[in-house]
Amino acid sequence: MTQLFIPLASVTGAVITIIALLLVAAIIGYFTAWFYAKSVYTPIIKGLEAEKADLQKQVAELKDNVSKLNNKVDDLNGKIAKLEEDAAKKDKEIKELKNRIKE
Repeated sequence: MTQLFIPLASVTGAVITIIALLLVAAIIGYFTAWFYAKSVYTPIIKGLEAEKADLQKQVAELKDNVSKLNNKVDDLNGKIAKLEEDAAKKDKEIKELKNRIKE
């Protein structure tokens, strides 16, 4: 049987061979884990991105609703102010009429 690696020296060659094999095993392990994680988490990430897009659309719709409701509130506050002014005028007229009646 032939040797796979040429022995450089008894201890030095063994150390270099072990380090080289460990580096190759680490590289293989890294790429295997990377491909596995990519295959497992890619569908999950796509699903989360789709959910994020839906939520962003909902947020945009809610912001539009808030702005519309704020405009409606402002209009109603304006109407309330006008009605309060009218009520104050009517109260003054009533007081004046009561004063005329007393005289």
